[in-house]
Amino acid sequence: MALLRRALTLSLVCGTPAMAAPPPAAPLAPDPLSTAVPAPLTTPQGTELLERSWQKLDAELRALDQLLPAEPEPPVRDVLATPELPPNLLRANQPAQGPIQPQQTAPAPPLDLPTPQQLAAGDVASLSLEQALAIAFAGSASLQAQREQVAAALASFQAAMGTYWPTISAFAAGGYERARSTETSLEPNDNLGFGPLFDGNGLLTPSNPSSTAPQQGIVTGGPFGVPEGGSVKATSGSSSFEGGLQLNYALLDFARTPKVQAARDRLEQQRNTYANQLRSLQLQVSEAYYQLQQSEQLVRVYDANVRNDLVILQDSLDLKQAGLVPRLDVLRRRAIQASDEETLIQALADRAVARRRLAVVLNLPPEVTPSASDPIVVQPRWPLDLEQSLLAAYRGNPELEAILATRSALARQKQATAAGLLPKLSLFANAGGSSNLSSLGNFELGGGGCCGSTALPLSSTNGWDWSVGLTMTWLLFDAGTTAGEARALAKREAAAAQRYAATRNDIRLRLEQAFFNHEASLAKLSSARRGVAAALEAFRDVRLRYLTGLSSELDVSITQDRLIGSLVQRLNATVNVNVTYARLLKELLPMPRDPDQPIQPQLQLQLSSSAP
Repeated sequence: MALLRRALTLSLVCGTPAMAAPPPAAPLAPDPLSTAVPAPLTTPQGTELLERSWQKLDAELRALDQLLPAEPEPPVRDVLATPELPPNLLRANQPAQGPIQPQQTAPAPPLDLPTPQQLAAGDVASLSLEQALAIAFAGSASLQAQREQVAAALASFQAAMGTYWPTISAFAAGGYERARSTETSLEPNDNLGFGPLFDGNGLLTPSNPSSTAPQQGIVTGGPFGVPEGGSVKATSGSSSFEGGLQLNYALLDFARTPKVQAARDRLEQQRNTYANQLRSLQLQVSEAYYQLQQSEQLVRVYDANVRNDLVILQDSLDLKQAGLVPRLDVLRRRAIQASDEETLIQALADRAVARRRLAVVLNLPPEVTPSASDPIVVQPRWPLDLEQSLLAAYRGNPELEAILATRSALARQKQATAAGLLPKLSLFANAGGSSNLSSLGNFELGGGGCCGSTALPLSSTNGWDWSVGLTMTWLLFDAGTTAGEARALAKREAAAAQRYAATRNDIRLRLEQAFFNHEASLAKLSSARRGVAAALEAFRDVRLRYLTGLSSELDVSITQDRLIGSLVQRLNATVNVNVTYARLLKELLPMPRDPDQPIQPQLQLQLSSSAP
């Protein structure tokens, strides 16, 4: 680690010249500090008061120091030593092991959680901004969810188109039934006048039917006669089946066409939302990538600053041992070094967070950590003026088009709802057949028996039928339910119009904010470049003057802070130019509205397709 190496100079610092001999002693002059002290402090009483004030201040500082927690480690003895960084921070900031591979870009399954092995892997892979955009467009979870929404809206539209066609359905039913029943005659049937077959005394039966000689007959009841109290118990079973086809077709339906148009508008709304989400995703990836570039460059700047602190601290120690600078210079350099080390440690943490933020936007696997491979290159000046940019941003803007499609869908849905009060005419036709098989058995007669004529042991019944006709329905009264729903949809339609106005104003504010900040960032970048050049020359001069005894350590510290501040300002201005360009590009970037179309990432505006 760079922090563990000793005294390495910045590339911008020249070689350390040999220390010159101290200048000849000048004649003593009146001390300006003593002339500036008020008269009361020059007296013995004033000096005593000043010493008491210092003692009181020292006591207060010691009391304040007691309130701080005890240090977990012993005091540092080596002034040139640097603290060890946390292992987790070092692992999160390790350099890239190579360019990202295709197998490292496949996102994890949507319902899986990372395993401890994946979290501990920590594979750092470098990638360019164009690669990052391609990975995000292919594997973003939110973008994939919007693709599913577009597919769902397309399926709903196709389902609505099916209402223009008739529906044909087949129906069938079958079953088996078994029952035990008792049938009892509560009155005889011999008084109905149906003849001797029903008369209880109407038949003479020979005693010996096989004999031809005259015989005395036996009077019996008629074969169909049923005495009072005659009964029969029987077990019946029946299996049946029926089936057929049925056709229904809406000849006149005033709500059908508005419903289909509303489904088409909802599909258009989802497609425009998809295109706008592509724009937003490109902006998120660009901002995350630029922030990672900024974080990595800040680590380099602050690391070089700490290296330079070690060099200057070593110079201060050498000059103090030679008696050329006071102990105060060494103590101040130690404090400055400690503060710069804290800044570097925080920069390392910020870079680790920036890497993880980019990994989240790209939906990378949990074991992969991205690193920026592109150098920081300033985007060119925005090619359009403000008025042209606004007109181009409004024309064909998918964010505005999505709101218009939503408003149109609400209007169509309101028409379909209001059509519920109109008549509806439908055609129906059906045809089918049926079959039934019945059995009857296990008879038990009682009271002389009964009902023999209806006892069929096994019977079958078959048939078929068809029908065709028209049905008309007309809702005459629903207590204002349909009218209330239509009014609610009308209010939602009006709310969508207001949303359109608010979004239109937001687009103008976002574009103007990005435009003005882009112009300001370019101007600040020019000033920052001049500031870095001047601060660099000033730092070189003050180093030479300090080593020759012509300047104090305080001048070195101020000049060094100015140089680091200028480097950071130039870096921030450069990143702000790129970020504001990406925000301007987001408002005008053409994107496909069909998820099946390929996506071509664009990092700069193409005037041929976007200029008015």
